[in-house]
Amino acid sequence: MQFADSQEARDFLDRHPDVRHFELILIDANGVPRGKLLHRDELLAVYENGRPLPSSILALTIQGQDVESTGLVWDVADADCWTYPLPGSLQLQPWRSTPTGQLQVSMHPEQGLPATPADPRHVLVRAIDRLKADGYHPVMAVELEFYLLDKQRDANGRPQPALQMNGLRPQAPQVYGVQELEQVQPFLDDLYSACEIQGLPVRTAISEYAPGQLELTLEHRFDALQAIDEGVRYKRLVKGVANAHGLQACFMAKPFGDLAGSGLHLHVSLADTEGANLFASEDPQGTPLLRQAIGGMLATLDEALAIFCPNANAFRRFQANSYAPLAKSWGVNNRTVSLRVPGGPANSRHIEHRICGADANPYLAAAALLGGLHKGIAERLDPGPAIVGNGYAQASEQLPTDWLSALRALERSDWAAQAFGGEFLKVFLAIKWAEYRQFTGEVGEQDWRWYLGHA
Repeated sequence: MQFADSQEARDFLDRHPDVRHFELILIDANGVPRGKLLHRDELLAVYENGRPLPSSILALTIQGQDVESTGLVWDVADADCWTYPLPGSLQLQPWRSTPTGQLQVSMHPEQGLPATPADPRHVLVRAIDRLKADGYHPVMAVELEFYLLDKQRDANGRPQPALQMNGLRPQAPQVYGVQELEQVQPFLDDLYSACEIQGLPVRTAISEYAPGQLELTLEHRFDALQAIDEGVRYKRLVKGVANAHGLQACFMAKPFGDLAGSGLHLHVSLADTEGANLFASEDPQGTPLLRQAIGGMLATLDEALAIFCPNANAFRRFQANSYAPLAKSWGVNNRTVSLRVPGGPANSRHIEHRICGADANPYLAAAALLGGLHKGIAERLDPGPAIVGNGYAQASEQLPTDWLSALRALERSDWAAQAFGGEFLKVFLAIKWAEYRQFTGEVGEQDWRWYLGHA
């Protein structure tokens, strides 16, 4: 784990004398940024001495409630655990109404105990280090789909797409519509500008398969950890820019039952120490190494599904003919499968992992992907034949599409305990079981509509 040098903070303060506050963020198990707003005078001390955060900050449900069974609350007296800034994370938040900075921190390996094993970024670092020890350097990129919503609900209390520049709300999917992008140009202009200021490599914008749904791509990075760090910071940025426009950027996996879900697509290849793509091949199906990597990801898919789809809502995304996968399948240039090998020149050969909902924690999703990939290579697993044509119609082994089954598969997995670490898995499962009990115990509008007058 590398932390930033204090000179980074001194240089930033010199360049930005008008910045008075800094948002300090730590990413929790759910991918939620948590932390503090610091005064300018506190910044340098964070770099020199670290900043304590309570152990319970990594023991929270998605609603920010303590989960005592994690062992990180009363069992350890909610102890202070020291965090340190990550290199390159000190940036401006240009969407703020007053000049504000941002820095991301992570738990120190020793000073951060007892919370260190629960830090999701550490889980990914270990997965990357294991691959590098075998001579493989993971190269990754992040794609995130999201809805741009109005903060004002409709007459029925439902979320609704944001008003466009023409004063209308989009009603049809208009996938790949360029006019739809033009209608949200003020938001996109500020988003691209903010990404440039923060050094995030955001490129193509797409109008996705639902009214108000967008996707922007980030470039591949030879350093997989950098790619995921950038994906995490990009998500925070999108929400911030949307909020400044009076809008809400929604990364729920399935915010509308009758519209497309939102996914987190992770692109991965392996390089040698010189940067050469080990998946590169004139064969569209890639090298044997690529197919072994797919074999491992398919073999561990059931056990990792609760990581890729960490919330009850994520499983509503799995519907046939929806561009969300339903089966343990792979194919070439095929968007009906879970693991897609995109077309393109030989040196660009890689795998697109299409299973995650946009609500997944990118650190954990990437760690699960790389852990499965590593297993496939180590054991030379065969993924079977590639799907040709409609993968929905040819599904032979479907994914478990309910939260309970996914949690149970993760809980009993020896592979997961090794890939994520037993201490992390204990905390993560405690959080998810607490959320599961709370979610399934809540009585709401659907219960009343179905059963109030008929049961």
